Amino acid sequence: MPHGRYDNHGEITERSRRLAKIIWLFDLDNTLHDASAHIFPQLGSAMKAYMCEHLNLDDASATQLRQHYWSRYGATLIGLMRHHDIDPDHFLRQTHHFPELDRMVVAPPALKAMLKRLPGRKILFSNAPRHYIDAILDILGIRRCFSAIYSIERLRYRPKPARSGFLHLLRREKLDPRQCIMVEDSRENLRTARKLRMKTVWVSTSTRHNPDADVQIRSVALLPERLGQL
Repeated sequence: MPHGRYDNHGEITERSRRLAKIIWLFDLDNTLHDASAHIFPQLGSAMKAYMCEHLNLDDASATQLRQHYWSRYGATLIGLMRHHDIDPDHFLRQTHHFPELDRMVVAPPALKAMLKRLPGRKILFSNAPRHYIDAILDILGIRRCFSAIYSIERLRYRPKPARSGFLHLLRREKLDPRQCIMVEDSRENLRTARKLRMKTVWVSTSTRHNPDADVQIRSVALLPERLGQL
């Protein structure tokens, strides 16, 4: 009997060690908070206005081109840099400006408690600019939950789903992708993560099957409940 208790304790300890070695890579928009409710509509309008002004386009043409670059590159900015010589910092400052951001952020009430409870190291991995990320994290009160923050600037303007952005983060942090769990709302970004042999969590209310997701959850707040499946 004592030997059995010792074995059980040993199993618990070993599991705790494995969990402590997990590296969580968290997306920001529509993963840790709901950007579609208020932020994305305003952001889309700001990007369209910027393109109309600097590329001399009408509304319809700007919208079509923005969607094309988003689909092709994973971020409108990359298309503007490659094909129109747009200064990325100017674009990001002009389009990611939200005077009433604190009223626009929608997130699970238990988000901070969930992140603090979750074992392992946590890194924020977002295509958004750093000033916007910092503002969101401050509003949510979760900045100190993350050991590192990778914005589009720190990714050297190589955003997800580009493999090069993932590899840049992995090299800088000296990480084995097999120890990483990517938590994302984007199917394309999860596909890259999966190809790199990461575990993947899809934050989505979709009823469609996602072959690149090990786990699907409708809210990031439910992540601890599914930890056993990862």
